[in-house]
Amino acid sequence: MAYVITDNCVACGTCISACPVEAISEGDIYKIDPDTCIDCGTCAENCPSEAIVPGE
Repeated sequence: MAYVITDNCVACGTCISACPVEAISEGDIYKIDPDTCIDCGTCAENCPSEAIVPGE
């Protein structure tokens, strides 16, 4: 299951540079493409606001 970005996101960009498969896109709200995400958890580990969680 792909990771998801919650409303706690502060749009710092840390997750974008951490993602090894470039599954995260910028915008007013950052989003993770579930078809590209490999469920590695690197984005969540690097998120300073703990805004990225495993999807359900």
